[in-house]
Formats: sequence, C-alpha cells, structure tokens
Amino acid sequence: MGLATIDIAVIAIYAVFIFGLAQYVSREKAGHKKDSSDYFLASKNLPWWAIGASLIAANISAEQIIGMSGSGYAIGLAIASYEWMAALTLLIVGKYFLPIFLKNDIVTMPQFLEQRYGTRIRTLMAVFWLALYIFVNLTSIVWLGSIAVNKVAGVDQDVALFALGGFALLYQIYGGLKAVALTDIVQVTLLVLGGLLISGITLAQIGGDAGIVGGFARLTTELPGKFDMILTPDNLFYKDLPGLSVLLGGMWIANLSYWGFNQYIIQRALAAKSLPEAQKGIVFAAFLKLLMPVIVVLPGIAAVLLAPNLAKPDEAYPTMMQYLPSGLLGLVFAALMAAVVASTASKINSIATIFTLDLYAKFRGLESKAEDHPARAAQEAHLVLIGRISAAVATLLALITARPLLGGSDQAFQFIQEFSGFFTPGITVIFLLGLFWKKASEAGAIGAAAASVVLSYLFKVYLPDVPFIDRMGIVFLAALVLAVVLSFAMPAAANADRISTEGVTYQTTTGFNVASAAVIAILVALYATWW
Repeated sequence: MGLATIDIAVIAIYAVFIFGLAQYVSREKAGHKKDSSDYFLASKNLPWWAIGASLIAANISAEQIIGMSGSGYAIGLAIASYEWMAALTLLIVGKYFLPIFLKNDIVTMPQFLEQRYGTRIRTLMAVFWLALYIFVNLTSIVWLGSIAVNKVAGVDQDVALFALGGFALLYQIYGGLKAVALTDIVQVTLLVLGGLLISGITLAQIGGDAGIVGGFARLTTELPGKFDMILTPDNLFYKDLPGLSVLLGGMWIANLSYWGFNQYIIQRALAAKSLPEAQKGIVFAAFLKLLMPVIVVLPGIAAVLLAPNLAKPDEAYPTMMQYLPSGLLGLVFAALMAAVVASTASKINSIATIFTLDLYAKFRGLESKAEDHPARAAQEAHLVLIGRISAAVATLLALITARPLLGGSDQAFQFIQEFSGFFTPGITVIFLLGLFWKKASEAGAIGAAAASVVLSYLFKVYLPDVPFIDRMGIVFLAALVLAVVLSFAMPAAANADRISTEGVTYQTTTGFNVASAAVIAILVALYATWW
C-alpha cells in the first residue's frame, strides 16, 4: 500500500496550510510581545467553538483513532464507553468544576493544588504530570501516528516518528496555546470528515450492493458479540471492561481525572473569555464525543470481516485505509495526521506550561510583577523562552523513548489506560476533596497520592485477575478514606486554603441545560439499544 501523487499533494497542501494558519492566528499587534498569558492561555480570550474543538483535537489522536480501532477489532463496541461516558463527564466538569477554577484564575492544575493545600503537593504533582505526559501520553501519540505513516505511506517508522514530533513542535512553538486552539476547528473538521469517510467506505465494502446500511446490518448479524456494550464475565476481554463497573465504577475515576483535572485538557477551558463561554465549549465537545465511536471504533469492527488475520489489533485502522481511492486516501491520511499533530502540539504546550510556571518560575522566584513594573516585560519574555526550550526538550525525550516503551505493545490504548490507572484514583480524591471539602489537608492529599500508587501496584502484583477498572474504584475508595483520616489527624494550617468559593454559583444557562438533557437522552438511547 502506498500513496499516489494526488494523495501526497493533498497531504502537502494540508501541512502547508495548517502550519501557515497557526502562525497567522498567533501574530501579535505591532509593538506587542508575547507574555506568559498569551503563550500559555491564549490571552484568556478563547471563544466557545475553539474551546470545544480544541478539547476534542487534544483528546482524539493516534492513541484514540488507531488504539481504539484496535480495541474495536479485539473487543468491539464496548470500548466506546470511554467516549460516551466522557460526554457525561464533560457536563459535570462544566457545571461543577469550572466555576471554581475560573473564579480563582487558575492557570495550571498544580497551581490549584498549591493554593488549596500547599507547595509540596504542587511540586510533587507537577513532576508526576511531566513524567506522565512525556513518557506515556506524548510517546504513545507519536508512536501510533508513526505506525499509520509506515503502514499507509511506506515511510520508515523511525523517520515518521521524528517527522511527526518535529512538525508538531514547530507548529506550536511560536504561538503557544493560541496557535493550537484557534486552528483546531480546522483539525477537528478534517478529522470528523475523514473518519466518517473511512467508516462509510468500509461499511459499503462489507455491504456490497446493500451499501452502508447493509454493511452495518451484516456486522451486527455476523459479529453480534462485537456489539455488546456490557461484557459478561465469560467474555475474553471482561478484564478490560468489567460489565456494569464501566458505568457505575472505576471508569468514572478515570474520566473525572482526565477531563476535569488534566492540564492539557482543562487548559482550553481555563483560557475562555468567560464561564458561560467555557460551558458552551464543553457542551460542544460533549456532542462531538457522542460521534467519536463511529469514527474510531466502527472501522476496527469492520476490519474483523475485511482483515481477520492481522498481526496486531492496532493495525486495523491503517489497514482499512487501503479501501480508500486515491485522493480520498490522502484526505483521510491528512485527517489522521491532523489528529496526531493537534494532540501532540497540545501535549507539548501543556508540558511547557507546567514546567515553566509550576517548577521553573517557582524555583527561580519569578513572581508575577505589576503591569507597570519595569522588569515585567523582560520577565515575561524570559518565561516564554523557557516554555519554548522545555517544549523542545520534552519532544526530543518522547521521540527517543517511544520505541523502547511502546514497541512491544499490542493494544496501546489499553496499556495507557492501565498505566494511568495507577495514579488517577489519588488524583481524583485530591481534587474532589480540594474542591468540595474545606477540611481536606495537604497531609491527606499527599497520603492519597502515595496510597494510589502503592495500592495499585499491590493489586497489580498480588491480585492480577482484578480488572484494572475495578482496581481503580477500590483504590479510589481506600485513598479517599485515608485522605479523610489524615486530614482530621493532621489538619491544615488556618491560612493554607486560598481557594475562594464565595460567590461561586453552579446555576447554568437554559441553553446549557437543554443541551445537557439532549446528551443524556442520546446516551440512554445508545445503551438501551446495545445493552
């Protein structure tokens, strides 16, 4: 399989266009130099459509498209719960978490932890997130993207790996979050259109004269087990998606941590013009999440009939691309690269944000100066420079370690979920108590973080048959109890909590409420149909 001349032309046009657009939207007025707010928070002026599109572009990358298609090939539609439950989680984040974050002008998640608990937890979690983002998330995005380039275009995988990482770095290094977020509406449009094309064409291939509808009917008839949303204990993949626990247990821990307290996701909402604007963006993203399984899971299920003997499940999506005619192949390939580049650039920017503001600036004692202070401009320019340098270093580290870390993985998406699950219970406990329980102390927060890792490891070693989603739920409850006990035993100092909830309201607009009801109704219908 290779790319025709017209495919290469389409990809080249996309690359030149999106790079040029990123630089154009990042331009500054004459005489104005980028400061840290411009670079890391897009001047806190993002509109709702950019927030919603950027949330999806940051989330849906190679790890979702290739990884979830691979899980669709191996497991079936049940893997779509990660997408559909995320839609509901987004509504909770918009209604209950964002009002507190925006009220307190939070820029980074470690900053929130310091203002709520103290400096030790901020440093601890900043280091953790940097390690996770670089060595788990960033590596997985570029690695799976390089698989697609290798399978579709025949380019050496290592060459593809460094080309993708380098392009994403250059794409965002000048403009920061503004370059990423304001171009993501183009990236998401291309991603959705390209994904729908490959789903439609593969279904039509299966359906023959009956077309797309016939293809889908044939899938559900010949592969009924692939359309079970709630797996039973006798299912081979029950350990990955353990029945009702998906809806009522540990997946909530993973989703709340990812969508509510994950810097490279929540950073878009923190850069909103206002709370209502952020909430509109959240609802927009929730509707897009409902659509994602059609794009990322269905091609994997189709591959069971069209390519039943794949060496690895993660080869499903690239293999399905061979059914696309020249021209359309270039468009869908560009869409896949758009997802990889957008998500990689988002991750790189968030790594730079955390390193620069939560570690470097704190270590150097670079406190924000008043706008009229003569040293402010130089300090801001210095922080932007450090952000760019840290972005480049993080990208290089990820590219060097991608093959050693992920080269032997069959289902990278499941690997990422399980590894992250060591930490997410503690993170969720820390933030939920920090947001909604004033007695929570730094000792309790640190205890929850430590318990999350230790207990998860013990479960993994001594109780390996416990599904990791169930493990997350159990560890969450244990860490929660420990955090509460330690908070009573070692209470916080009187002035430790600097997060203000005075005047915070959880009331939302009629539009938000109506849209939320529509999302919930669609979810009920989906699960009722495929139970």
